[in-house]
Amino acid sequence: MAGTLCVDAEILSEFERGLDPRNPESSRIPARVLGYGEISTVFEIALEGLEGLAFKRLPIFREVGEMESYRRIYEEYNRILGEEVGLRLPAHGHAEFVTESGRPVFFIIQERVHPDSIGNRIIQGLDREGVLILVRLVLRELRKVWDFNRAQGRLQVAVDGQISNWSVAGFDPREPGLDEKTTLLYLDTSTPLFRVDGVEQLDAELFLRSAPSFLVWILRLLFLEDVVNRYYDFRAVVIDLIANFYKEQRPEYIPHLVDLANEFFAEEVPHLGLEPVSEKEVASYYREDALIWSLYLAMRRLDRFLRTRLLRKEYPYILPGKIRRR
Repeated sequence: MAGTLCVDAEILSEFERGLDPRNPESSRIPARVLGYGEISTVFEIALEGLEGLAFKRLPIFREVGEMESYRRIYEEYNRILGEEVGLRLPAHGHAEFVTESGRPVFFIIQERVHPDSIGNRIIQGLDREGVLILVRLVLRELRKVWDFNRAQGRLQVAVDGQISNWSVAGFDPREPGLDEKTTLLYLDTSTPLFRVDGVEQLDAELFLRSAPSFLVWILRLLFLEDVVNRYYDFRAVVIDLIANFYKEQRPEYIPHLVDLANEFFAEEVPHLGLEPVSEKEVASYYREDALIWSLYLAMRRLDRFLRTRLLRKEYPYILPGKIRRR
């Protein structure tokens, strides 16, 4: 398991006091955005002693008890992935504090990997064979999760296999070639999903905290359970992985990735009994997913406007920038 990183919580508390969520780069202590997800943002903080670190900020908790519960689950998730499942993780840690206004804030800290080593960046410079090698490596890492889940019934672990959640260990931009022995790091441990005896350990309602209040009920009713369940389904995770190539502007690889996935299902994980996927299924999945997340982001921007401009209230979340979609 990767070692633990320690950062003084008071330093991050000071950063939080001067943070401009609308424009983190203009905060009192500047932060440079490293990447946007659909919900969260990864950034680095321009402060002595924090060099080489990446931060993900979670201002979603209403009370300290919620944050403490999340911390225990986050730590256990990292331990399970690293020690029991066998995924490689970057060096990581966390810090937590309560703001002057009484809001608990949790910071996830990771050793910053080379930006060109992350999967969605790598695929922009690889040829078809290189992309297929990379995705095959991802599939083999994902297999570790589902082999672990299958080997015992009490503990079930979920992961998000999107290409942007993987980094090539020891990446050298001067020699970006990949081979079957290349080692991958799994980056996305901020949503620690695992079940013990069928019971989800993370409070899934936390996913809704950053949603506009007028959308929470419909998101809970129509989407929350389906989205969570998706990450426990190997086949659904693979479809999501392939469909993500639309978002990353590399749709020409999708037919080859579908063939690769079906070959992998048949030859490397026949014991899981997975049905083949099709290009049509991947395209349909992406259209629906893109529509949902585009509408969700638009509603969050509206919510930010209503809260900050009309109601003159705090809006603590950092929203993604414009996401280019095919």
